[in-house]
Amino acid sequence: MRCPWGVSTPDYLAYHDDEWGRPVRDTVGLFERLSLEAFQSGLSWLTILRKRAGFRRAFAGFDPAVVAGFGADDADRLMTDASIVRNRRKIDATIANARAILALQTPLAGLVWSFRPDPSARPAPRTLADVAATTPESVALAKALRKQGFVFVGPTTAYAMMQACGLVNDHLVDCVARAAAAGG
Repeated sequence: MRCPWGVSTPDYLAYHDDEWGRPVRDTVGLFERLSLEAFQSGLSWLTILRKRAGFRRAFAGFDPAVVAGFGADDADRLMTDASIVRNRRKIDATIANARAILALQTPLAGLVWSFRPDPSARPAPRTLADVAATTPESVALAKALRKQGFVFVGPTTAYAMMQACGLVNDHLVDCVARAAAAGG
């Protein structure tokens, strides 16, 4: 058995089984997930997954040091790139967030993972209705990121990143991927 959302397309199946909920602790991986979750806002996650290679190419593999150097010409260029979602606010946010990462006094992983809730404090979800859109931890993470200069990151985006990066394990209780995702 798998989480119902993970079986509708081969793209979802691969993402569900091999990536979602697995611990991500490196800066590039965290920056990518945060950026993709922000781009997903208001769109289907499937759209983002199918454009992921384009996002990686367009944003220099999500290397914050490179993206932080992007200027107005780069943002204009990205607005013409059909391989990504062309939303100026989200493009500008990705560049601003790369700059915020470079300005951090603490590594991004240390900041993000400090908001990981106690895994034993919440029972495994039995149905999709049991999966929250936000939690007190995601509200606090979003607030902390904004305080550090991050933009376009609210509690829902923060929680989606927490799910994607393994800070929480929201695979359903009977899902075959739940045990593998519990390694955070």
